[in-house]
Amino acid sequence: MEIRLEEHTISEIFNGYEDNDESGVVGYGGRLNIRPAFQREFVYKEKERNAVIDTVFKGFPLNVMYWVEDGKGNYELLDGQQRTVSICQYCSGDFSVMIDESPKTFHNLTQFEKNNFLNYKLMIYICKGNDKEKLEWFKTINIAGAVLTAQELRNAIYTGPWLTDAKRYFSKSGCVAYKMANKYLNGEMNRQAYLKKALKWISAKEGMDIEKYMSAHQQDSNASALWIYFNSVITWVQTIFPKYRKEMKGLEWGLLYNQYGNASLDPAELETKITALMADREVTKKSGVYEYLLSGKEKYLSLRQFDDEDKRTAYEQQEGICPICGQYYEYEKMHADHITPWHSGGKTVPENLQML
Repeated sequence: MEIRLEEHTISEIFNGYEDNDESGVVGYGGRLNIRPAFQREFVYKEKERNAVIDTVFKGFPLNVMYWVEDGKGNYELLDGQQRTVSICQYCSGDFSVMIDESPKTFHNLTQFEKNNFLNYKLMIYICKGNDKEKLEWFKTINIAGAVLTAQELRNAIYTGPWLTDAKRYFSKSGCVAYKMANKYLNGEMNRQAYLKKALKWISAKEGMDIEKYMSAHQQDSNASALWIYFNSVITWVQTIFPKYRKEMKGLEWGLLYNQYGNASLDPAELETKITALMADREVTKKSGVYEYLLSGKEKYLSLRQFDDEDKRTAYEQQEGICPICGQYYEYEKMHADHITPWHSGGKTVPENLQML
């Protein structure tokens, strides 16, 4: 693989800068793809973004950046997207920074200040090689940088038309997945959390892992199948559990849909049970109510346990004798049990405790 170090001014990189959202971000006279499909969306917060601009104004060096050459005179930005977008957005007048205790956009600067800013030189390593070499380099240079999420690394490997379309549904600011399901999913869409979750669910449905699913669909022209599936999952949740509760956020709804999506369920009956379970002090994990109702397994409720003092008292009252088998055991060999089970109305109180 060929690697060379070059210097390019901000003026050169900002030349031809365009941010067309769905169509991507370009610069360097249209020859630099600033946000390739494998890159994360813009994630710098105001403090980080402004620090980049302050560094340039002070003439301090920014960390080196990395581009990949395609052999046709065009480039993809491999590492340094956040810094590059921050600089270009400032030059476009998208935000201001404090200079001499006053907020100033690029257009508020004097011509001298503008020239100094535009003539600032960025250090850029440019590599040229096959896909495998470039991806290995990508992983290596990111070790020392901001840690990529697992899905961002997958995006680097399985870039293609399918991924570009999938990000339109799941990764763009204000995307349809966010509008539809933000109440049910955790994580940041621009860090690929929504895409990762959708892929986890659909790949499990098809009996494979995320990597195999992305590999199988990498060259598909669109990701409509993934979106239709995800849409079906959220619609199912909203149908069988029409009353939203905060405990619904972050559950593995797709995995539940895969298993119980075809079951005959009565939303009204489920709501009556949910109301009772949410009010039940024996249930310590309220978010487990939904999976319990679908599976019937009490383990998801984390039912309240007897405390050590009550267990010791019951043991002494039984004189160490198990009421089931009639044999004596040391305290450490016994465990607490409800005489009347929870599902039959039993409570976690000393009167309902036996040591077995």
